[in-house]
Amino acid sequence: MNINPIGNLNKVFESRIRLGVMSILMVNDEINFNDLKQMLEVTDGNLASHLNTLEENGYIKVHKGFIGRKTNTTYAITAAGEKAFKGHLVALENMIRFTK
Repeated sequence: MNINPIGNLNKVFESRIRLGVMSILMVNDEINFNDLKQMLEVTDGNLASHLNTLEENGYIKVHKGFIGRKTNTTYAITAAGEKAFKGHLVALENMIRFTK
């Protein structure tokens, strides 16, 4: 185990928006872009940028479809994303214990 209290934290989750997205996806099977945007109170561009980072790291998967004539993009967490996020939470808990 790394004795550096911040050594095991995952840099991808340092952004509060990415942390929020992962938290939401941990408790929802999937969620669409507009719902994420409303829940996190962020702009389209800002959310899209953070979602892209999570997708590039293999932590979320994207499904693009249609509801009627409107596009509907949904996001879900991957097995790798769930494992990485749980590891990040454990690292946070260990960091708190280490600094007591």
